[in-house]
Amino acid sequence: MTNLPSKCVQLLEGHKGPVYVVKFTHGGKYCLSCSSDKTIKLWNPYLGAHIKTYVGHGYGITDIDVSLDNSKIFSCGGGNSVFMWDVTRGKIFRKFSEHELKVDTLCLNNESSILLTGSFDKTVKCWDLKSRSYSSIQTLTGFTDTVTSISTTDYEIICGSVDGHIRIFDLRVGKMFDDNINFSISNVSLSNDNKCILASCLNSKHYLINKTNGDLLNTYQGHKNQDYRLSSCLTYDDSHVVSCSEDGKLYFWDLVGSKVAKTLNLGTSTLCGLSYHPSKHILLTSSVNGKIYVMQ
Repeated sequence: MTNLPSKCVQLLEGHKGPVYVVKFTHGGKYCLSCSSDKTIKLWNPYLGAHIKTYVGHGYGITDIDVSLDNSKIFSCGGGNSVFMWDVTRGKIFRKFSEHELKVDTLCLNNESSILLTGSFDKTVKCWDLKSRSYSSIQTLTGFTDTVTSISTTDYEIICGSVDGHIRIFDLRVGKMFDDNINFSISNVSLSNDNKCILASCLNSKHYLINKTNGDLLNTYQGHKNQDYRLSSCLTYDDSHVVSCSEDGKLYFWDLVGSKVAKTLNLGTSTLCGLSYHPSKHILLTSSVNGKIYVMQ
């Protein structure tokens, strides 16, 4: 059986509000977190050590991503602008400000050459990071409510929305494919082979969907998710689905059998952020209590 994480080996403390997102840097050596306290923090999760705090947002931060070379951080939350930070210097050196309403989510493409931002204005904007232009290069429309989550492949942009639809924008053929889940979507992520989409919804269910034809492959339930945008993902080997929950537990489901394989009770309030190591059975999860748990 897969050696799933079973205990907390480090506790990262320092945020003064709910930690909405925690994310391994590329390669899994460090991690980043963002919070309602308007800060981003860089950590060594294995030593439980805080390295740097990034200050400059005027509102709570709802999402972050990091470039492929780990030199730049991108962040959004509360306002209409997205910030690009220099990781080493800790300074903002570029802003992206074109959305009409606040930006809720963001994502970099696989090469970190394109930034994608999703907003309450019901659009996704695409920004060319190699260009010096302050204007987006494309706006994706068709959403009828807030865009809550974005993932990418080499040629696709996958978006989840409060309107209950997953929209796949295929850049090869210039078409948009629409799958209606019928429930507000809080998170979309991809299997590591890029063949499946995992959609987390505010009806306390996860749906595994065939990306090519939209077929529903499996449903996972048992956790609680009705109020918060909670993270979910697959383990690095695609053997299990992992999810946060509003009951303070981590849930693991067998990918194929869809049964709960393990739960870990962290004895805390809502867990909302989640990131799985790219090559080891180590995960990070964050809570509305301001703490980050390193699980192994």
